[in-house]
Amino acid sequence: MSLNERISKVIEHYHLSPSEFADEIDVQRSSISHITSGRNKPSLEFIIKIKSRFPEILWDWLVTGEGEMLKSELPDVDSPPQERTGDEKGKPTPLPDLFTMMKDDEDFGAEEEMETVNEKPRESFIPRPYKTQENISDSQRLEKSTDEIINQITGNQTNKIKRIVLFYENGKFESFEP
Repeated sequence: MSLNERISKVIEHYHLSPSEFADEIDVQRSSISHITSGRNKPSLEFIIKIKSRFPEILWDWLVTGEGEMLKSELPDVDSPPQERTGDEKGKPTPLPDLFTMMKDDEDFGAEEEMETVNEKPRESFIPRPYKTQENISDSQRLEKSTDEIINQITGNQTNKIKRIVLFYENGKFESFEP
């Protein structure tokens, strides 16, 4: 039996659809389709995800196909057999999540609420400073004198153009020297 067929057998054993199985082991749904069809081979990371989500599956069987699929199928001499928890279809009972824990425990979060009520606010009120409007007196000059403007214009005329370069979108350029 190939590795792809063993993965298909795991999906069938847990009565999961390929998309449910992909969600269980946290991989893309398309990767399950590609692996079960034989188009792709699973990576080591993929196999590790299967093993970590379904720890009762034996490594030897999953990797090489040798031996039994599940640990519970092996005869255990030292300890009595344990009952598997699950529903009537044989699906394993899902691990509890935050929302099921909240439903089970009616006092869930009550302690945290008390702490938040007694906390002091982290921000304090800081009054904004009042801005005083500056009055402009008549003695201040708001515009430059005409002498300053003329000096600026004539000062710029001492610079002469050495070269003009035009760059085009197609990567070419032209250079002009007066």
